[in-house]
Amino acid sequence: MRPGPVFREGLEVYLDEGHGFAAYFYLLILLAPAVFLALFLPSLDTQVWMGPAELFKLSSVAALILIVYFALRIANQEFAPWRFVTLRRRLGEQKLTPAEIARDQLATLLWQVALLVLLATPLLVWAAAVARVPVGSILAALLLLFFYALAYGIWGLAALALWERKLEVRQVFVRALFLGAICLSAAFYPPLNPIAFLLAYLRGQEAAPLLHLAAHALLLVSGLAVYFRALAREAS
Repeated sequence: MRPGPVFREGLEVYLDEGHGFAAYFYLLILLAPAVFLALFLPSLDTQVWMGPAELFKLSSVAALILIVYFALRIANQEFAPWRFVTLRRRLGEQKLTPAEIARDQLATLLWQVALLVLLATPLLVWAAAVARVPVGSILAALLLLFFYALAYGIWGLAALALWERKLEVRQVFVRALFLGAICLSAAFYPPLNPIAFLLAYLRGQEAAPLLHLAAHALLLVSGLAVYFRALAREAS
């Protein structure tokens, strides 16, 4: 299937023109110190030193937070927003259908999330090698990172469709959504918290996986529903 104009626009803006490199750079520049500090800082006090066994777990949590954060910002078109053709022009002047726009924007989100996870993978693999983590646990952690980034990242697209001409509103919304989901789930029902679930899984603890994954699948589906509805409203 031939890529649509919205998909090609994403490749051009993020890769050819390099506007996505800021997100990729900040992901690495923030994740790398977090990984190394997780290994070396505890050794300053032998009484609380956790050793390398916790390195992969803490590194995965740092990667989760950063990947989801940057996936939301990319989906929300916060990097070089002036370079993107508006939905109104796509639907009006270029006569694209909501389905065509959604297909291209979702495909762009998929490859962006995959790229963010791929960039974090070498650091996580190094941490896993130090901690002697089985390959199956590494792959499961990477899949969870990809899943979480999609489940939350779709709300970046929903915010874009709802408030395309209100960048500040979109920025506040996506940050409040992610921070609120993390804090509220941790405070009221930890089994739904992605950080708590990831740590519990990697430690081999009871984690209620079906409930947790179903809740985040519902988050993903509801985000898709809001996104499609907003696109249809814009088209009408």
